[in-house]
Amino acid sequence: MLSNILVQEALTENTNAIHHFYSQLVETFMSPKTWNQILIGLIKILLILLLGKIVKAVTRRLVDRLVREREKNPLRFSQRRAKTLGKLVGNVVNYTVNFILILMILSQLGLHLGPLLAGAGVVGLAIGFGAQSLVKDVITGFFIIFEDQFAVGDTVQIGSYKGTVEEIGLRVTRIASWTGEVYIIPNGLITQVTNYSMRNSLSVVDIVLSYHSDVDKAIFYLKEAFAEMADNQLLVTRPEVLGMQTMGMSDLTLRIVAECKPNQEEQVKREILAQVKKTLDQHKIEIAMPA
Repeated sequence: MLSNILVQEALTENTNAIHHFYSQLVETFMSPKTWNQILIGLIKILLILLLGKIVKAVTRRLVDRLVREREKNPLRFSQRRAKTLGKLVGNVVNYTVNFILILMILSQLGLHLGPLLAGAGVVGLAIGFGAQSLVKDVITGFFIIFEDQFAVGDTVQIGSYKGTVEEIGLRVTRIASWTGEVYIIPNGLITQVTNYSMRNSLSVVDIVLSYHSDVDKAIFYLKEAFAEMADNQLLVTRPEVLGMQTMGMSDLTLRIVAECKPNQEEQVKREILAQVKKTLDQHKIEIAMPA
């Protein structure tokens, strides 16, 4: 009998507590003060996001302006390097602003940032010990940029990957091949780089003539034909016929060279070959047939 009374009292207390909690919840959500606080909080969050966008836009404009002023300076960086540094600074600013925005929004949601930052510091220390490769990637990325090893827009070969540099980030470098593949390479793995964009290229073309061809006649007409290519925008100097390169048992080889703009040697080679074929056919000079 006593136990039944105790159970009944406990059920009554629980029912009263649930009813009281429900009443407080309804009262809280129906209170104008609560909705005012929620509205003010949303407005503050929107203002924080707007402020972040403004800071990013202003910083981006400032970086672009500094890069342009640096290009006008007599001691300016190359355009390649300035463009790369601009993108890197922009990325760093974006990461920093986004991190600050997240902290400010969490603060508006009522979270205490002190314990959160302390915990983040401990986690960051633990990650630092275990993420040595990440630190290596970041340090290598900075040395790549400040030593001007390569920059955005350069054509490079890193290991077995060759393509145009699309982005140099804090951790990875992104290059795209001419066939469309995109390679993402951690900076720490970049140990040797071949840069095809820093200096002018040299296009070398060998023309194999028949053994009975008149070499002097071929050289004379080719020089005349190459004079017409002087206005080619890809060329630094017009093609030059160096003379006989080899003399085989049944053929002769003429070597032609042309200095061209960086990474344009293949296109120049195609144009030289087309001009050579047209000229030799026009003057009845025989090209050696394949064996």
